[in-house]
Amino acid sequence: MLIFDADDTLWENNVIFERVIDEFLEWMTHPGLDRAGVRAVLDAIEAANAPKLGYGSKVFLHSLGECVAQLRGRAATAEESARIAGWAAAFAGDRVELIPGVAETLAELARRHDLLLLTKGDTEEQERKVAASGLTRHFRGVHIVAEKNIATYEQLKRAYDLVPDSTWMIGNSPKSDILPARSAGLNAVFIPHEHTWVLEHSELDPADDKVLRLPAFGDLLHHF
Repeated sequence: MLIFDADDTLWENNVIFERVIDEFLEWMTHPGLDRAGVRAVLDAIEAANAPKLGYGSKVFLHSLGECVAQLRGRAATAEESARIAGWAAAFAGDRVELIPGVAETLAELARRHDLLLLTKGDTEEQERKVAASGLTRHFRGVHIVAEKNIATYEQLKRAYDLVPDSTWMIGNSPKSDILPARSAGLNAVFIPHEHTWVLEHSELDPADDKVLRLPAFGDLLHHF
């Protein structure tokens, strides 16, 4: 059984957020606080909001509003709120950009193995992206969850009667894909992405021989 993360593993995601953040930093930077300082404030707000509010563009835009209020020392004005709301368009639409090699690699892997999709975030937003990807037919099941932690993987093990030694979690996030899967006894494949969200970063044990590290998605065909 191969379990796949979605955002930044199958299709581009965080690069869209980073483009908006780049515009936001340009807007909010002032003589008293440089881009790095504004980004640090935003990162802290997102880190606090994620456990309470979840993930996705709606929470992200909410965090931008909080950041404006914190930096300005007052609530965002109507004009500022409208500017933030305008960035919602960056996340709209019915298309996703598949990462190179994903379509053909998944098609081949689906002939050899059972595949599952496991993604976290806003249900409606993730459903839209899954549908737009055109990849649903390859998966035995699609699971959209609020958080990917040890309990999530344990529940998946029970639901599919998974055999840990022959089950692999594949993704770009050490925090959500690799570490909790390993704690649940599953194997893992780490495929790094240069635009992985900073809050998904975490250190992996280089001595853990149950974590396979691959530079590109297509390399999965050499191992599975």
